[in-house]
Amino acid sequence: MSLKNVNTVLATVGALFVLYLGLSFILTPETSTPGVGLPNWPAGDGDGFLIMKGIREFAMGLVIGILLVTGHRRALGWVLLMEAVAPFGDMINVLAHHGSIAAAFGIHGLTSALIAITGLLILRETSKTHKAPAPAPAAQPA
Repeated sequence: MSLKNVNTVLATVGALFVLYLGLSFILTPETSTPGVGLPNWPAGDGDGFLIMKGIREFAMGLVIGILLVTGHRRALGWVLLMEAVAPFGDMINVLAHHGSIAAAFGIHGLTSALIAITGLLILRETSKTHKAPAPAPAAQPA
């Protein structure tokens, strides 16, 4: 299997996973949130904040999907690197609020690393074609 095929599978799985996370936070925020690793949940109705997290995740998945479908692979690599910041920030948030260390590193840190690695692999794949010299123009007969 070529590097391009592996990268496409990784990016597709990532996009589908992020879309799933987003939809689960939007549709059932109360059942989706206990696994994120924070120790205490706010009192009262926090569904609005959780739905906002879901919309963020869903939008990130759409961006990955659109770049995959349109074939903008170099942009996809850069976007994946950028999107790895979100789960990294989630990891820092869980750690800063004395949440589960296992969830911080095992869920958020690992997700961030996998997204970043996929982005780097796609950038590596596209760097070969990105740096390829332009073909010389064909000679015109006189």
